[in-house]
Amino acid sequence: MTMRLVAAELVDSRQILPGQWLQSFHAPELASGSRAGQFVHVRTGDYSGLVLRRPFSINTADPATGIITLHFRMVGRGTEWMTRVREGERLDMLGPLGRPFEVDPRSHHLLLIAGGLGMAGVRMLADEAIRDGRGITILFGALSASHVYPSSLLPDEVEYVVATDDGSLGHHGYVTELVPDYEAWADQAFACGPQPMLARLAQLAAGRRDRLGVAKLGRKRGGGKSDPLGSAAARRKSFLQVSMEQTMGCAVGACLGCTVIGVEGPLRVCREGPVFAAEEIAWPASA
Repeated sequence: MTMRLVAAELVDSRQILPGQWLQSFHAPELASGSRAGQFVHVRTGDYSGLVLRRPFSINTADPATGIITLHFRMVGRGTEWMTRVREGERLDMLGPLGRPFEVDPRSHHLLLIAGGLGMAGVRMLADEAIRDGRGITILFGALSASHVYPSSLLPDEVEYVVATDDGSLGHHGYVTELVPDYEAWADQAFACGPQPMLARLAQLAAGRRDRLGVAKLGRKRGGGKSDPLGSAAARRKSFLQVSMEQTMGCAVGACLGCTVIGVEGPLRVCREGPVFAAEEIAWPASA
Protein backbone atom coordinates (compact mmCIF):
# COMPACT_ATOMS: atom_id res chain seq x y z
CA MET A 1 0.00 0.00 0.00
CA THR A 2 1.19 3.51 -0.80
CA MET A 3 1.88 5.80 2.15
CA ARG A 4 -0.94 8.28 2.64
CA LEU A 5 -1.71 11.36 4.71
CA VAL A 6 -5.02 10.68 6.44
CA ALA A 7 -7.38 12.59 8.74
CA ALA A 8 -8.34 9.82 11.17
CA GLU A 9 -11.44 10.36 13.33
CA LEU A 10 -11.31 9.18 16.94
CA VAL A 11 -14.31 6.96 17.70
CA ASP A 12 -13.28 5.45 21.04
CA SER A 13 -10.61 6.01 23.70
CA ARG A 14 -10.14 4.02 26.89
CA GLN A 15 -7.50 3.20 29.46
CA ILE A 16 -6.95 -0.57 29.44
CA LEU A 17 -3.99 -0.85 31.82
CA PRO A 18 -2.19 1.50 34.22
CA GLY A 19 -0.96 4.32 32.00
CA GLN A 20 -1.85 2.45 28.80
CA TRP A 21 -4.54 3.46 26.33
CA LEU A 22 -6.39 1.86 23.44
CA GLN A 23 -7.82 4.23 20.86
CA SER A 24 -9.96 3.45 17.80
CA PHE A 25 -9.95 5.62 14.69
CA HIS A 26 -12.06 5.63 11.56
CA ALA A 27 -9.42 5.61 8.81
CA PRO A 28 -10.55 3.41 5.89
CA GLU A 29 -7.50 4.29 3.80
CA LEU A 30 -5.24 2.82 6.48
CA ALA A 31 -7.47 -0.07 7.54
CA SER A 32 -7.70 -1.49 4.03
CA GLY A 33 -4.02 -1.74 3.24
CA SER A 34 -1.97 -1.99 6.44
CA ARG A 35 -0.10 -5.16 7.39
CA ALA A 36 0.97 -6.44 10.79
CA GLY A 37 4.20 -4.82 11.92
CA GLN A 38 3.63 -1.48 10.19
CA PHE A 39 3.05 1.81 11.95
CA VAL A 40 1.59 5.30 11.57
CA HIS A 41 3.20 8.65 12.31
CA VAL A 42 0.79 10.92 14.18
CA ARG A 43 0.96 14.69 14.31
CA THR A 44 -0.02 16.06 17.70
CA GLY A 45 -2.20 19.18 17.80
CA ASP A 46 -0.80 22.67 17.55
CA TYR A 47 -1.65 23.35 21.21
CA SER A 48 0.54 20.46 22.35
CA GLY A 49 3.61 22.61 21.76
CA LEU A 50 5.39 19.74 19.97
CA VAL A 51 6.79 19.68 16.45
CA LEU A 52 7.74 16.08 15.71
CA ARG A 53 5.19 13.40 14.92
CA ARG A 54 4.84 10.35 17.14
CA PRO A 55 5.10 6.76 15.81
CA PHE A 56 2.52 4.16 16.87
CA SER A 57 2.27 0.52 15.82
CA ILE A 58 -0.98 -0.31 14.07
CA ASN A 59 -2.52 -2.49 16.75
CA THR A 60 -5.44 -3.77 14.67
CA ALA A 61 -6.98 -2.89 11.31
CA ASP A 62 -10.46 -3.87 10.12
CA PRO A 63 -11.10 -3.19 6.41
CA ALA A 64 -14.81 -3.97 6.83
CA THR A 65 -15.41 -1.15 9.30
CA GLY A 66 -12.50 1.10 8.34
CA ILE A 67 -11.32 1.09 11.96
CA ILE A 68 -7.71 0.96 13.13
CA THR A 69 -6.62 0.88 16.75
CA LEU A 70 -3.53 2.23 18.49
CA HIS A 71 -2.26 0.92 21.84
CA PHE A 72 0.21 3.18 23.63
CA ARG A 73 1.64 4.15 26.99
CA MET A 74 1.44 7.74 28.22
CA VAL A 75 5.10 8.69 28.60
CA GLY A 76 5.38 12.37 27.71
CA ARG A 77 3.65 15.46 26.39
CA GLY A 78 2.81 13.95 23.02
CA THR A 79 1.09 10.83 24.34
CA GLU A 80 -0.49 12.83 27.19
CA TRP A 81 -2.06 15.06 24.53
CA MET A 82 -3.31 11.94 22.74
CA THR A 83 -5.25 10.83 25.83
CA ARG A 84 -7.14 14.14 25.85
CA VAL A 85 -8.36 13.94 22.26
CA ARG A 86 -12.15 13.74 22.19
CA GLU A 87 -14.38 11.48 20.13
CA GLY A 88 -15.12 13.03 16.76
CA GLU A 89 -11.81 14.91 16.58
CA ARG A 90 -9.49 14.11 13.68
CA LEU A 91 -5.78 13.35 13.89
CA ASP A 92 -3.30 13.79 11.09
CA MET A 93 -1.76 10.35 10.41
CA LEU A 94 0.91 9.38 7.91
CA GLY A 95 1.02 5.70 6.98
CA PRO A 96 1.25 2.85 6.72
CA LEU A 97 5.00 3.05 7.27
CA GLY A 98 7.73 0.46 7.70
CA ARG A 99 8.13 -3.12 6.59
CA PRO A 100 5.72 -5.74 7.95
CA PHE A 101 6.11 -9.22 9.36
CA GLU A 102 6.67 -11.88 6.70
CA VAL A 103 4.93 -15.21 7.25
CA ASP A 104 6.08 -18.22 5.26
CA PRO A 105 3.13 -19.71 3.33
CA ARG A 106 4.00 -23.14 4.75
CA SER A 107 3.83 -22.03 8.39
CA HIS A 108 0.82 -23.45 10.22
CA HIS A 109 1.72 -22.59 13.84
CA LEU A 110 2.84 -19.10 14.82
CA LEU A 111 4.33 -18.17 18.19
CA LEU A 112 3.94 -14.52 19.18
CA ILE A 113 6.03 -13.20 22.09
CA ALA A 114 5.34 -9.81 23.62
CA GLY A 115 6.79 -7.95 26.57
CA GLY A 116 4.69 -5.15 28.06
CA LEU A 117 3.67 -2.61 25.43
CA GLY A 118 5.24 -4.94 22.86
CA MET A 119 1.77 -6.47 22.48
CA ALA A 120 0.95 -3.51 20.22
CA GLY A 121 3.65 -4.64 17.81
CA VAL A 122 2.37 -8.20 17.32
CA ARG A 123 -1.38 -7.95 18.04
CA MET A 124 -2.44 -7.44 14.42
CA LEU A 125 -0.51 -10.54 13.33
CA ALA A 126 -2.87 -12.67 15.42
CA ASP A 127 -5.84 -11.42 13.39
CA GLU A 128 -4.05 -12.03 10.10
CA ALA A 129 -3.03 -15.54 11.11
CA ILE A 130 -6.54 -16.51 12.22
CA ARG A 131 -7.94 -15.16 8.96
CA ASP A 132 -5.49 -17.43 7.11
CA GLY A 133 -6.36 -20.49 9.19
CA ARG A 134 -3.14 -20.66 11.23
CA GLY A 135 -2.76 -21.67 14.85
CA ILE A 136 -1.65 -18.92 17.24
CA THR A 137 -0.07 -18.92 20.69
CA ILE A 138 0.80 -15.63 22.40
CA LEU A 139 3.34 -15.57 25.22
CA PHE A 140 3.08 -12.35 27.20
CA GLY A 141 5.39 -11.00 29.87
CA ALA A 142 4.58 -8.27 32.41
CA LEU A 143 5.82 -6.93 35.73
CA SER A 144 2.73 -8.08 37.62
CA ALA A 145 -0.88 -9.15 37.21
CA SER A 146 -2.06 -5.53 37.09
CA HIS A 147 0.02 -4.99 33.93
CA VAL A 148 -1.16 -8.07 32.00
CA TYR A 149 -2.85 -7.38 28.69
CA PRO A 150 -6.58 -8.23 29.01
CA SER A 151 -7.44 -11.56 27.39
CA SER A 152 -10.83 -10.07 26.45
CA LEU A 153 -9.05 -7.97 23.82
CA LEU A 154 -7.69 -11.05 22.04
CA PRO A 155 -9.51 -13.36 19.59
CA ASP A 156 -11.02 -16.47 21.17
CA GLU A 157 -8.92 -18.68 18.87
CA VAL A 158 -5.66 -17.54 20.49
CA GLU A 159 -3.89 -19.60 23.16
CA TYR A 160 -2.73 -16.97 25.65
CA VAL A 161 0.05 -17.76 28.15
CA VAL A 162 1.24 -15.21 30.71
CA ALA A 163 4.43 -14.73 32.71
CA THR A 164 4.89 -12.12 35.43
CA ASP A 165 8.12 -11.03 37.05
CA ASP A 166 6.62 -11.23 40.54
CA GLY A 167 4.64 -14.43 39.99
CA SER A 168 1.28 -12.74 40.68
CA LEU A 169 -0.22 -14.31 37.52
CA GLY A 170 0.86 -17.22 35.37
CA HIS A 171 4.50 -18.28 35.17
CA HIS A 172 6.77 -16.74 37.79
CA GLY A 173 9.67 -15.32 35.76
CA TYR A 174 10.49 -13.92 32.35
CA VAL A 175 8.40 -14.61 29.27
CA THR A 176 11.52 -15.92 27.50
CA GLU A 177 11.52 -18.87 29.93
CA LEU A 178 8.28 -20.09 28.32
CA VAL A 179 9.67 -20.29 24.79
CA PRO A 180 11.41 -23.73 25.03
CA ASP A 181 8.01 -25.35 25.63
CA TYR A 182 6.74 -24.05 22.30
CA GLU A 183 9.75 -23.96 19.97
CA ALA A 184 9.06 -27.44 18.59
CA TRP A 185 5.38 -26.63 17.98
CA ALA A 186 6.04 -23.29 16.27
CA ASP A 187 6.93 -22.99 12.60
CA GLN A 188 7.87 -19.35 13.09
CA ALA A 189 8.08 -16.87 15.97
CA PHE A 190 7.44 -13.12 16.02
CA ALA A 191 8.32 -10.82 18.90
CA CYS A 192 8.16 -7.25 20.16
CA GLY A 193 9.33 -5.90 23.49
CA PRO A 194 12.36 -4.60 25.38
CA GLN A 195 15.70 -5.18 23.67
CA PRO A 196 17.07 -7.55 26.37
CA MET A 197 14.04 -9.76 25.76
CA LEU A 198 14.56 -9.71 22.00
CA ALA A 199 18.27 -10.42 22.38
CA ARG A 200 17.53 -13.47 24.56
CA LEU A 201 14.95 -14.72 22.05
CA ALA A 202 17.50 -14.32 19.25
CA GLN A 203 19.96 -16.41 21.28
CA LEU A 204 17.33 -19.13 21.76
CA ALA A 205 16.41 -19.07 18.07
CA ALA A 206 20.05 -19.43 17.03
CA GLY A 207 20.35 -22.72 18.92
CA ARG A 208 16.93 -24.10 17.99
CA ARG A 209 18.05 -26.16 14.98
CA ASP A 210 20.69 -27.99 16.98
CA ARG A 211 18.30 -28.70 19.86
CA LEU A 212 15.46 -29.94 17.66
CA GLY A 213 17.33 -31.23 14.63
CA VAL A 214 15.08 -29.29 12.23
CA ALA A 215 15.82 -27.78 8.84
CA LYS A 216 15.44 -24.13 8.02
CA LEU A 217 12.30 -23.05 6.20
CA GLY A 218 13.01 -22.78 2.50
CA ARG A 219 16.17 -24.84 2.60
CA LYS A 220 15.64 -26.42 -0.81
CA ARG A 221 14.24 -23.44 -2.66
CA GLY A 222 16.19 -21.82 -5.47
CA GLY A 223 18.68 -24.64 -5.94
CA GLY A 224 20.53 -23.85 -2.75
CA LYS A 225 20.84 -20.13 -3.46
CA SER A 226 20.47 -17.90 -0.42
CA ASP A 227 18.25 -14.83 -0.41
CA PRO A 228 19.86 -11.47 0.44
CA LEU A 229 19.85 -10.69 4.15
CA GLY A 230 17.00 -8.30 4.86
CA SER A 231 14.93 -9.28 1.85
CA ALA A 232 11.30 -10.28 2.30
CA ALA A 233 12.16 -13.77 1.06
CA ALA A 234 14.96 -14.19 3.61
CA ARG A 235 12.73 -12.96 6.42
CA ARG A 236 10.00 -15.44 5.48
CA LYS A 237 12.54 -18.25 5.95
CA SER A 238 13.70 -16.98 9.33
CA PHE A 239 12.36 -18.71 12.44
CA LEU A 240 12.35 -15.48 14.48
CA GLN A 241 11.35 -12.00 13.37
CA VAL A 242 11.50 -9.06 15.79
CA SER A 243 9.85 -5.66 15.80
CA MET A 244 12.31 -3.11 17.15
CA GLU A 245 11.18 -0.19 19.30
CA GLN A 246 13.22 2.95 18.66
CA THR A 247 12.64 6.68 19.03
CA MET A 248 11.88 8.06 15.58
CA GLY A 249 12.24 11.54 14.17
CA CYS A 250 11.24 11.71 10.52
CA ALA A 251 10.04 8.06 10.12
CA VAL A 252 10.94 8.15 6.42
CA GLY A 253 14.66 7.30 6.65
CA ALA A 254 16.19 10.76 6.34
CA CYS A 255 17.24 11.74 9.86
CA LEU A 256 18.98 8.45 10.85
CA GLY A 257 17.72 8.94 14.41
CA CYS A 258 16.33 5.41 14.75
CA THR A 259 19.40 3.49 13.61
CA VAL A 260 20.27 0.10 15.10
CA ILE A 261 23.40 -1.92 14.43
CA GLY A 262 23.01 -4.80 12.04
CA VAL A 263 25.50 -7.53 11.16
CA GLU A 264 26.11 -5.82 7.81
CA GLY A 265 26.03 -2.23 9.10
CA PRO A 266 23.55 0.36 10.39
CA LEU A 267 19.83 -0.26 9.83
CA ARG A 268 17.06 2.33 9.99
CA VAL A 269 14.15 1.01 12.04
CA CYS A 270 11.67 3.21 10.16
CA ARG A 271 12.76 2.03 6.69
CA GLU A 272 14.54 -1.34 6.85
CA GLY A 273 12.30 -2.18 9.83
CA PRO A 274 10.65 -1.97 12.25
CA VAL A 275 10.54 -5.72 11.58
CA PHE A 276 13.80 -7.61 11.09
CA ALA A 277 14.86 -11.22 10.98
CA ALA A 278 16.72 -11.92 14.21
CA GLU A 279 19.91 -12.79 12.33
CA GLU A 280 20.06 -9.29 10.77
CA ILE A 281 20.76 -7.63 14.13
CA ALA A 282 24.13 -7.52 15.92
CA TRP A 283 22.87 -8.49 19.37
CA PRO A 284 24.92 -7.80 22.53
CA ALA A 285 27.12 -10.75 23.47
CA SER A 286 25.73 -10.75 27.02
CA ALA A 287 22.19 -11.72 25.93
